Amino acid sequence: MHGGKRWMWGVVSLVGVVGCSSRESDGVPENQPVQMQARLEAFEGCEALESYIEDAAVLDMRASLERSKPSYWGGGIGRGDSVPPTSPSPDSGAGTGAGGGAPTDHTGTNNQVEGVDEADFVKTDGTRLFVLAGQKLFLHRSWPAASLRAESSLQLEGWPRQMFLHGDRVVVFSTVYAPAPGQGPGQGQGKGDAPDIGCSPYGPCGYGGAPRTKVTTVDVSQLASPQVVGELFLPGAYDDARLAGGAARVVLREQFEWPSGVRWYPESNDGSLWKDTKRMEAALDALMVENERLIRARSLSDWLQQPGRRRADGTVETWTRDCQGFHRTNAPTRLGFVTVASLDLDAPVVQAPGLTTLVANTDLVYATATSLYLSARHWWWWEEPGQSDYSYVHKLELTQPHRAHYVASATVEGQPLNQFSFDEHEGVLRVATTLTRRVKDPASRWGRTETSSRVSTYGQQGDRLALLGQSAELAEGERIFSARFLGTKGYVVTFRQTDPLFTFDLSDPTNPHKVGELKVPGFSTYLHPLGDTHLLAIGEHRAEDGNWSSRSLKLTLFDVSDLAHPREAFTQQVGSLSSYSEALYDHKAFTWFAARGLLAIPFVDWNWTNGTGDYWSNFTSELRVFRVNPATGFVPVGALSMKDLYQTVSTPQWSYSYVPYVRRSVMADDYVYAITDAGVRVSRVEQLTAPLATVRFGAPTP
Repeated sequence: MHGGKRWMWGVVSLVGVVGCSSRESDGVPENQPVQMQARLEAFEGCEALESYIEDAAVLDMRASLERSKPSYWGGGIGRGDSVPPTSPSPDSGAGTGAGGGAPTDHTGTNNQVEGVDEADFVKTDGTRLFVLAGQKLFLHRSWPAASLRAESSLQLEGWPRQMFLHGDRVVVFSTVYAPAPGQGPGQGQGKGDAPDIGCSPYGPCGYGGAPRTKVTTVDVSQLASPQVVGELFLPGAYDDARLAGGAARVVLREQFEWPSGVRWYPESNDGSLWKDTKRMEAALDALMVENERLIRARSLSDWLQQPGRRRADGTVETWTRDCQGFHRTNAPTRLGFVTVASLDLDAPVVQAPGLTTLVANTDLVYATATSLYLSARHWWWWEEPGQSDYSYVHKLELTQPHRAHYVASATVEGQPLNQFSFDEHEGVLRVATTLTRRVKDPASRWGRTETSSRVSTYGQQGDRLALLGQSAELAEGERIFSARFLGTKGYVVTFRQTDPLFTFDLSDPTNPHKVGELKVPGFSTYLHPLGDTHLLAIGEHRAEDGNWSSRSLKLTLFDVSDLAHPREAFTQQVGSLSSYSEALYDHKAFTWFAARGLLAIPFVDWNWTNGTGDYWSNFTSELRVFRVNPATGFVPVGALSMKDLYQTVSTPQWSYSYVPYVRRSVMADDYVYAITDAGVRVSRVEQLTAPLATVRFGAPTP
């Protein structure tokens, strides 16, 4: 019970920390107003950084314990006697594939921005295919297609997440764990002279430890004998990464680690304390004092994770972070650290990265070759009528390969959905947001929410991203389900029971405006451009009455050649009400091969009408392939099944990192490769049911 309450309220509004010490403020702070002139400020030095962190931690701790008091839940501080709701996320000539060399055309990672690669667990250059599965990097010779084979595999420390392929280097980002506060030295893996860095997820500190990110650089010039040529340890858990030219930008999130001994409820041997309101509140007050003592007794090095590098002899050297590389926000946000680490992959040896850190918590990442944007939600301590949701968007400049530099911020009404809610075009940032406002409602003391959507544009003016223009509000009562900006055009999909596709003219940044609207059943979660005149979309079909039995996956080809009159040119329903595809919510699973006019999507389904009790008699795990042409629509090519790779694996071994379905695909000439956690399979596009080769990985060791 109390652990849950700690999680619920374990946040802090950093507004007020800057202007007044938390030592001078008791109780729960009021909701802070939206900061309309958001900005980041660098710290003058380490002393200022340490004071800021400790003041923020004390404020967070006091707020949490105040909310544990019976007087709070019983109507204290004018909040009433109810618990407020909380917000704790054309076909072309055929290649043979039989000879050597390389394919004529091939696909890679589906990236949002041309020229900016996004890290993923699959990478290929057409002749080599690299896959992260379990704790291994699998290296394949993938061309000729019929000769697909695994040349080798490499065991990696920690839990590999994603990677880049840059020339003959594969750069892998893995999560490793160090002892959390309260775990002494030697409770980690104990490698070299730095046992607090890089312990295995399966080691003594396990998942209870504090996550770090390990960067492993592998020379893959010889597929049969990959060589680790560099190992870096970065602060925080891996979140996302981008690569433009040879400069990689890695976004890391550090969880806030409380000192050992900080407690969130008083101890009582007989339970009587919980029945005595006066004693309980006195005990909580005393606990605040003791917790604050523990917090302020810490040094800066106790609060911050330190980066490191493994030497050739196996030991690890660490270095101290530059306090002036930290930035604080002037707006309310949640407690935490978000770091952008810059790595120059063109250097002969990957050097120590430049680190730019926000003492705040952000949720979305969007990047071009020259700019990286991070967004953070305005934090309301509790919801109440009169509030509108806002987001703070911070822009970092990427002109230097060794460091990202903060340049400007914006305050944006509403909340963006994902990275496709952002786009930078000719220096103008375009943002699509769902607006949420809380209004009074006689039926609820906490009011009710009203939603709509909007597209806004921003231009940099000094250290501000100034509002240039915004569209009228649209789709009252609905939320954005997908967005895409392409040059001077924009597209937004919202949903309640039907799927309105809105088209926007963005040619004048000061006057972004809706041009057309189309309503169809269901919704689209990802929009992919087919030239300048069509959008290829994946989403779900839903009947207009909302009946769930009508649900299925749906592919749609929208004709947007006339922005004022968009139309649903073709649709293709796929599967039953139980169907699912990772491409619904991860664009990297959506493979469009423009050179061949082919679309491939992972596909999972369950046949509820089959009366047998055998799991695999009911389950479908395959890659679905379609020919797509703006003139003729969708033509199903067939399916490449992968479920046999899992039929010998017991279901208890399945987890978030080992799932029984296709997750990715790549194509090369007339061949398609289906990629799963259990292996890779290749077939000719026109003969999907007759695989040419299969590589099995086997289940990871539990």
